[in-house]
Amino acid sequence: MSEVSFCQTISFNADNFDYETVNQENGNATMIKFPIDDARYSAGDVVVVLDKDDIQFHGIIGKIESGYAFAYDPKGSLLPGTVQ
Repeated sequence: MSEVSFCQTISFNADNFDYETVNQENGNATMIKFPIDDARYSAGDVVVVLDKDDIQFHGIIGKIESGYAFAYDPKGSLLPGTVQ
């Protein structure tokens, strides 16, 4: 018997998206940590952060721990890295 699963896409507005940079490259966040409702979302869901019509970050949630999701965008991130 195979397991049926699905993923969903979650979009955020870059102007008010609250995140921490876990990893960055060339000043752009490649891995981020952000608060999430872990009852509604799960690992494997897609995260898109938009600045109007421009995609700033497009990645997949790798894990969720203690109400925070970790997502990774290794190639196309334009989301600024945050100071830690």
